[in-house]
Amino acid sequence: MILKPFERIAADSNVILSAAVARAAARVFQRAKGLEIVTTNANFEEIQTHLPTLAQQYALDEADVVENLRVLPLRIYPPVFYESHLAEARRYLGRRDPSDVPLAALALKLEIPIWSNDRDFEEVPLIVYPTARLLKILGL
Repeated sequence: MILKPFERIAADSNVILSAAVARAAARVFQRAKGLEIVTTNANFEEIQTHLPTLAQQYALDEADVVENLRVLPLRIYPPVFYESHLAEARRYLGRRDPSDVPLAALALKLEIPIWSNDRDFEEVPLIVYPTARLLKILGL
């Protein structure tokens, strides 16, 4: 498969959480020059819900993890921006994982790849990159 270059990618909650706790995903945010990373309000709310548990799991100071999240170069889109693609996203993900519908709708609207370590996006007709593959493609 020939991959076309991209300037923007839609990030799932799991990769943003990984970056907030300074795992491999953080390298994409820190070193991928010229790559705009976007997500949805719904994803960001989910991230904030899981952040305390994740900080505890990795024995990290919660304030540090919150600060790591705050400084990530991340563009967050409101539902009104991608609502035109929610029905299409539901067709692909509605039964598999309804919580992934907003991100799929955003990616469909922007016609950009998805960055996720979760297999729920397999039905969406867009390229999905797990972190390891994205790091390799970006040369990080």
